Formats: sequence, C-alpha cells, structure tokens
Amino acid sequence: MKYRAEIDGLRALAVVPVILFHAGFELFSGGFVGVDVFFVISGYLITTILIEDIENKRFSIINFYERRARRILPALFFVMLVCIPFAWMWMLPNQMKDFSASIFSVSVFLSNLYFMSQLDYFAASAELSPLLHTWSLSVEEQFYLFFPPLLLILFKKSQRLALFGIIFICVVSFLFSEWASRENPERNFFFTASRIWELLAGSITAFVVQKKGAQRNNLLSNIGFAAIIFSIFFYDETTPFPSVYALVPVLGVVLLLLYADKETLAAKLLSTKAFVGVGLISYSAYLWHQPLFAFARIRVFEPSDKLFIALSVISFLLAYLSWHYIEVPFRRRKLMKKSKIMLLSFSVVLLSLFGVAGILGYITNGFEASSKSRLILTSLAERTATNHGISSTCEGEFTLSDDCATSSMPAVLLWGDSFAMHLYQGLNASADTIKLRQITKSSCSPILGISHANEGFDPAYKCIDFNNSVYEWLKNNKSVQFVVLSSPFGWVNNKIAITSDGKIIKSDVEFVLSMFKKTVQKIESLGVGVIVVSPTPVSGNDIGRCLAHKYRFNPQIDCDFKYSKSIYLSDFMKKVSNFSGVYWLNNDICKKGICSSETQGVYIYRDAGHLSKEGSAFLGKKNDWYDVFKKTALGE
Repeated sequence: MKYRAEIDGLRALAVVPVILFHAGFELFSGGFVGVDVFFVISGYLITTILIEDIENKRFSIINFYERRARRILPALFFVMLVCIPFAWMWMLPNQMKDFSASIFSVSVFLSNLYFMSQLDYFAASAELSPLLHTWSLSVEEQFYLFFPPLLLILFKKSQRLALFGIIFICVVSFLFSEWASRENPERNFFFTASRIWELLAGSITAFVVQKKGAQRNNLLSNIGFAAIIFSIFFYDETTPFPSVYALVPVLGVVLLLLYADKETLAAKLLSTKAFVGVGLISYSAYLWHQPLFAFARIRVFEPSDKLFIALSVISFLLAYLSWHYIEVPFRRRKLMKKSKIMLLSFSVVLLSLFGVAGILGYITNGFEASSKSRLILTSLAERTATNHGISSTCEGEFTLSDDCATSSMPAVLLWGDSFAMHLYQGLNASADTIKLRQITKSSCSPILGISHANEGFDPAYKCIDFNNSVYEWLKNNKSVQFVVLSSPFGWVNNKIAITSDGKIIKSDVEFVLSMFKKTVQKIESLGVGVIVVSPTPVSGNDIGRCLAHKYRFNPQIDCDFKYSKSIYLSDFMKKVSNFSGVYWLNNDICKKGICSSETQGVYIYRDAGHLSKEGSAFLGKKNDWYDVFKKTALGE
C-alpha cells in the first residue's frame, strides 16, 4: 500500500481534539468527533490492505489477525498494566469493581457494550473511568471479526458485488444510528451497529481510491478539512450523535482521502512534520490520555485547567515512549521469533489473564475485603449508590412488582424521578410498619400531560405514558392515603417539552406550573393527600465525591456549603414554594445558613444532589418523615 503522509496528519487532527475534549476544555466541545475520524481512516486502511491481499492472492485470515494483534495489543496491554496499581491505590471498592468490569470487557473486546450499559459518555461519572476510551477499540475489533471474511466472500463473486454489499450495510447502519439517536441516544453512542457505517464509509472510499487513485482538488479537500474543524468547535454534548450530524466529520474525512492529493493545500498542511509526528504516536496518545485524566480526577478534587494542560503534554511524552519502545518493535517483528500462531496464542493468554483479574475484582466487590484501610475509608453511599429504592427493578419502566412495595395495601405512594427514589429509605426508616409503594422513573417529573423532550423533539423519557399509568393505578387503589411527589423540575425553564397530544412547545414555567397544579388537584380529587418534597440543597459540586475524597486523601477539605436559594431552587420550584403541602429538605440539612454534607459519621449525599441511602434513612428517622409528611399532606 502506498504511504500517504497526509493520513498520519489526519490522525493528529483526530487525536488532539479528543484529548482536549476529555481534558474538559469547552473550546473543543465537539472533540469527540475525533473518534469518528479514526473510524473512517481505519475502514479505509484495512479495506485497502485487504483488497490488495485478495487481488494478489496472498490473503490469510491468520496474517490479518496477527497484524492487528501486533498493532493494537502490545501498547494496550502495557497501559492496562500501568493502570492497575493506581486503581488499587486510589479507587474505592465500588470504583474498583467498575474498573475490574471494564478490564474484563476490554479483554473480550466488548467494552463498548459494557459502557453502553453503565453510563452516558457525556456524564460526569464517565470522566472517572480510566478505560472509557477503549469503547472505540472494541467497535473496531468487532468490525475486524466480521468484515474480512465478508469482504473475501463477496470479492470472490465480484468486486462490484463487494462494493454494493458494503454500501448496503453502510446505509442500513447509518439509518439505524439516526433512528437510535432519537430513541436511545445514550446507548446509541457506544453501539456497534450505529458506528459500522463510519468504518464502511472508509471502506467505500478505499474502493474508489484503489480504482482511480487520490485526486487533486483543492476546493473539495479544503471543504473536507473545514467540515472536520467545524464539527470539532461547533458540536457539543447536546448534538445527537452518531446521527445525520456525524455525516459532517465523516464526509470531511472521505473528501480528504479522495481529493487531498499530495499537492493540495490540505495535504501539504497535514503532511508537515508536526502533524505527521503527532499522527505517528496518535494511537499511544489515545491510550494514555484517558487514564491520566481519570486518575487525576480521582486523586485531586477539582483539578485545575493547568493540571490538565500538563497531563495532555505528558500523554504525548508517554505516547512517544510507548510508540518507540513498544509499538515500533512489535510492528516490525523484531521481537517476533515465534510463529504467528504462537503470537496469537500468547495474546489470547494475556487477554485471558486480564479477563480473570477483571472477574475476580468484580465478584469481590473491588477486592473490598482485601484491604482494611480501603474498606474503612469507603463511604456507605459509594457502596450502594446504584440503588435508591427498594429494588433496582423499581427504577425503570412502570412496574407493579412486589419488590417495589412493602404491602399489597399501601398507604403511601412515592411518585417522581430519582429525587423521589432517594426518599424511600427515609420514609421506611421513619415508621416500622409503613405501607409504601414506590413507582418512580429517573428524569420523569410527576406531571400529567407534559414531559421534557430532547433537542431532536423526541421525548427523552417516555414520561407521559409512565405518569398516566401511575395515575390510573392510583385511581384503582383506595388504600392509598397520601402521595409523595418529588423532582427538581430543572428542565422546565427554557427547555423543549412535549404535550400528551404530541405538540412540541418551548416549556414555560407558568404553563408547566398550571399542569402541575392540575396534577395535584386530580390526585386530591381522589380523596388522597399530596405532599411535595423539595430536592436537596446543592452546592454546584459533587458533594458525595468530595466526602469520599476527604476521607480517602485530604481530611482538610470542607464539603459543607452555604445555603443559596438562587442555586438551590429552579425557577419552577420557586413558584411551587407558594404551595401549601411542601416539605423543604433544606430544613433538615441546613442550619444557620450552612448545609451539612455529613452528620454523625453518615454521608448525607451520594453525589451532587441525591441523598445516600444511609443519609436518607438517617434524616428520615431523625425527623420522623413519615409522620411529618402525613400531617402535612392531610392537614393534620
């Protein structure tokens, strides 16, 4: 395959924005598209190699996977090995458990599916995962499993059939990604089927270049370059991705591959020593940056921009070392004295060892019992952070599971989003014989007839149907004496909403407030008392993480904070404050203008706003929430 220096330069254009995006620099708000650039390049290069091997009758699946193993695994293995001792030293058991699961998922090339099931790529929690970035490697590795055999089979029929087959799969994958970006945007980001079209865009480009060569067209190559730059600086986490928006950077790469002949302006820029040099070490730089950033965020509470600039530089220094001493030797086979089968077998053994280590870490809850000091310093909130309610069964769709009730004849209905979920322990701790049913759904405010929507005008959560189901259940259950409603309602001001008749509106505080009043009135018309519980006071920081960091690393940190009504209350909640029947949690947490992050050794918060299980139970028992809520709701 003919070497094209501009492709190495294109790798630099991909990796630098990714690193600066993960460092948290807002200027590079769309830096995540660098991964899409990598996908197109990979599809182009792999297909070019495969076509040449097939045409020259030297194609071997063993050769292909052996080359891929030498290219990807040595540096990846080394970075994973370096991560393990830092994870052991600095991670809490719950974090170590998640890290162990990610180690296992990487070893079986499924880390994209693991992260897809665990978190949102753009969420703050993702920043603490050292191996988050390996999701893209897993997508590529899965692509490598099916694409070479498929291409060989189609190519044997005819090159034309191979091209049309790839185009067909590419179009289907693209349409799927567009659909999934609206139906399930968080999972869509990681899902292989939503990404295959980007790799195949590179494959289609390879067919064209193989036939016609790279063309010289300054206009089209410059447009391609500008498209990538545009998406880096103008896309952000609210951009549905991958979707039709991904066409901008993807087609930008395609235009550069097709029309950036070495004499074009774009190719000359990308072929400079600076771009090519960074491009050569781009894979190692990509591997190093996320562990450095994640461990910095774990070890240093509120790390500065200066630290991330330094770590970005360090990631390139480490990248050069691992490129020079690991990547290059393995790629040149200087260390390969055994057969290809032996190399692949050795890779499988190492992957298996990582997999076993990951399984052990997971089933032992992050080696929780192996270190007394780590166990003592672990907050109870961290160990139980994933389950706010009676059962994890109660956190999804509408359900009448027995796991979500303490009685078949409940007197209390807990209804709302995650800020209702976290009240369960407090309610249950307030009375030994409470008869309670929890029907909650994350991000679903308890308002009938209206729901927030994402930027694509599709309901982010099917809240309207969910709330209707809750109300219908309530009408048919006469044992319920009062309903506890809770949500921060932070989406109401200047967001897009959808009504039950499908109308898309810009949500207005007064309009949504009127809908909420109607909801309360409908509940009260059933002879049921209503209590609205405010969200917790917040500081703007992750209080739970601050507490964990305080007892793990720096006891001088003060996680308590001043009460601020302007920060604490959304515009909607300020209006709700005029309601009767509102219970304000700041009265339990804040005294004399200072809000406590912990009380008597109990962590009140588990994150930036939710109560920990133990914190909820402590406050509920201390203040007898059940009795107070009941009196407030029924006007006793």
